[in-house]
Amino acid sequence: MLASAVRSYRGYSSLLAAAALTGSALAATVHADASKNSSKTALDPNEFREFKLKEKKQLTRNTYLYRFELPEGQTSGIYTASCLVTRAMLKSKPEDEKPKPVVRPYTPTSAPDARGYLDLVVKVYDKGVMSKHIDSLKVGDTLEMKGPIKKYPYEPNCKKHIGMVAGGTGIAPMLQVIDAILSNPEDKTQISLVYANMSEADIILKDQLDKLAAAHPQQFRVYYVVDKPNWGGLFWRGGVGYVTRDMLAARLPAPGRDSLVMVCGPPGMMTAVSGNKAPNFSQGEVTGLLKELGYDSSNVYKF
Repeated sequence: MLASAVRSYRGYSSLLAAAALTGSALAATVHADASKNSSKTALDPNEFREFKLKEKKQLTRNTYLYRFELPEGQTSGIYTASCLVTRAMLKSKPEDEKPKPVVRPYTPTSAPDARGYLDLVVKVYDKGVMSKHIDSLKVGDTLEMKGPIKKYPYEPNCKKHIGMVAGGTGIAPMLQVIDAILSNPEDKTQISLVYANMSEADIILKDQLDKLAAAHPQQFRVYYVVDKPNWGGLFWRGGVGYVTRDMLAARLPAPGRDSLVMVCGPPGMMTAVSGNKAPNFSQGEVTGLLKELGYDSSNVYKF
């Protein structure tokens, strides 16, 4: 059950498992074509570069937007759908004698064509080594980044209907795809998002999502699910408690060649909805609620 799973893993990054993508394994995932434009973009797929923190903005009680400065006139090099990795010399455990390289992936929430800046939305966890490091940065401090790293190879109108199930910071890659679709008048893809959080106050970038839904009512629909709505749910119009099979069946596109369901969230949420990725970071078998609804690896993508 989704809300319970989110609660069980609130102390871990939704992408913590990807921390093992270091060395040769990380290099193998970097999109080779990106190197062609590395001279025109701020990020480089083959080397880490330092970027200065320009601004920090609190979004929820433990989630912040960090804006990093890019060279004047340059874009990040991020495309839909891709992410980047950050690196810092840190002590992963208190007993560590010396700092070691720590690498973590993040999906920028700024538009791919944004010039001069790059935004990362990061939830700061008590046990999050990298998230705590990023939170410790002051304006003017730098963070090493490398990318882009290829994720889902999205093309306009590749599907008629894309469903999305996100939890917490798992909204970041979803927003990347949503923005790409809704900013392109030629892309007619329908989008249905189910977004789960602990409370109303924990919903990340809700204003932005609501504006997009209001501007594209026939193309983009969002359904929020929270464990604890304000005022006992008196004024809440979304879902309460657990995300159920019936809830997903009512809002996601039916399984088929012209549909796709994207999933991203904490490991517990992934287990409940779709199953986690395989140990080698391949997509793995589809399990959980989506399997019960008839979906398989041909129409589910796990970020």
